[in-house]
Amino acid sequence: MTAETTVPTVPASDKSMEELVGLCKRRGFVFPASEIYGGLNGFWDYGPLGTELKNNLRDAWWRDMVKCPPNGPDGEPLTIVGLDSAIIQNPKVWEASGHVGGFSDPMQTCRICKKLFRADHVWEMLKESKWVSDFAESISLTDWGDSVSVNSDDAMKWASKKGRKLAPGLALSTDAVATMAALSQALENDPQMQLDFPTLLQYVATGPKAEGGLVTPCPNCGGDLTEPRDFNLMFRTFIGAAATEDDVAYLRPETAQGIFLNYKNVNDTMRVKVPYGIAQIGKSFRNEVTPRNFIFRSREFEQMEMEWFCPPDDAKEWYEFWVDQRHRWWKSVGLTDENLVRRDHDDDELAHYSTACADVEYRYPFTAPGFGELEGISHRGCYDLTKHQEFSKTKLEYFDQERNTRYMPHVIEPAAGLSRGVLAILCEAFTPDPGRPSKVFMKFHPRVAPIKAAIFPLVNKDGMPEIARKLYNDLRTRYDVQLDIKQNIGKRYARMDEAGTPYCFTIDSDTLTDQTVTVRERDTLAQERIGIDQVVAYLSKQIDESNRD
Repeated sequence: MTAETTVPTVPASDKSMEELVGLCKRRGFVFPASEIYGGLNGFWDYGPLGTELKNNLRDAWWRDMVKCPPNGPDGEPLTIVGLDSAIIQNPKVWEASGHVGGFSDPMQTCRICKKLFRADHVWEMLKESKWVSDFAESISLTDWGDSVSVNSDDAMKWASKKGRKLAPGLALSTDAVATMAALSQALENDPQMQLDFPTLLQYVATGPKAEGGLVTPCPNCGGDLTEPRDFNLMFRTFIGAAATEDDVAYLRPETAQGIFLNYKNVNDTMRVKVPYGIAQIGKSFRNEVTPRNFIFRSREFEQMEMEWFCPPDDAKEWYEFWVDQRHRWWKSVGLTDENLVRRDHDDDELAHYSTACADVEYRYPFTAPGFGELEGISHRGCYDLTKHQEFSKTKLEYFDQERNTRYMPHVIEPAAGLSRGVLAILCEAFTPDPGRPSKVFMKFHPRVAPIKAAIFPLVNKDGMPEIARKLYNDLRTRYDVQLDIKQNIGKRYARMDEAGTPYCFTIDSDTLTDQTVTVRERDTLAQERIGIDQVVAYLSKQIDESNRD
């Protein structure tokens, strides 16, 4: 056996999203949708490896939530059944749920370039804006929170050269002299004013009009933004070949409502008793104005949601149970404690239907050192069932025979983004390692790895390819394995490192005499010889046992 190497631990802040996105394209995890036509903002296609990764994560969730759900607080197995509801429902569904009237984001439009922005994302986008970064560099800014002292000549020099190209809508770019004069006058009028960088950006965007109040610049061109206005996020469609405005329908913005619509059907057809859950995995659509951060925020995405129906008096206990369970589950598929955190929502953050809500957040590279939402666990009360009972005129109360009482169940909803889960696992797995030929490897948990093992003949002759093919045929009915015969062994190892394959089995000249193969472990690079007849048992121990962790 060869000596093991130390597996590098790389903080999220040191991981490059640009490099990760490049690897995802190069190795077939994620492609831009409609790429040969220039793409379509907010939409992504999953390549061969990405599809396997997504399906593995989906199947792990389904197994652990539906086929073999956890034991409850009393130690007894829970009952959760599955559902697959239609993407398009009767439009009245979304009136009852509040989506038609209230599912909107405050939006701002740039008066110069006409681009739309979510009002609560503008400053975050300004931090990532190319023109802002270039302007900050021109005045030697090192940190956004620092007070700044601006040299007028430097600012006007930037405006005359790069500003006109990068930020043509910025007041500084269109009239640098008047803009800097207005800033100087403001500082003279208020000598105690602390000029930080965000305030400076507002001044160079407002220019001589500063007396009327400062404006926030456009992240794209530096222009003036309109006041926020509501923008509905649902995709509209039409039903019927000769449809009119009277035939408007919507692509679902969430999978949850399909579960609530079928709650009575499940009660009537399955042997279930409250408390129990209904789970669903499926696509949802939101007309996001600013899709961003790769597949983190897109317009077409997949959700893994479960609605847990329980007696009102027990809802608080079940809420805490599911928050804890969902945090634990993400660790079981490879996310680490240091990159996961529970964040309870403040009262002013709660949705109108929610009694309590906690997010399982992940430290993505683009949020580091902070965290971003991965899954939300919400105490929805009886809001949804009550609304659908009111709008549909269908009785949805539950008669509890054991308690001899009738009530509207309360609902606890663990709602995870499958797309965001894939992104979190990609970010966690992405491990730069300059010592490898590939310079990086994907440290996937074996449970979700797209390829579990690769089989290599050392050379394409001397009977080695034939032995490799036989081993491949023995393994492929049990595991996702790949046979790779061409190129030198180093390049094949590098390809499997970037694909995140945990184990590689190499057939060499010794195999011909002693029927042993070399096993290479992805993370530590350790190698050992085992009998070719032991490979199935070896993978069973490594892969199957990891699935039970």
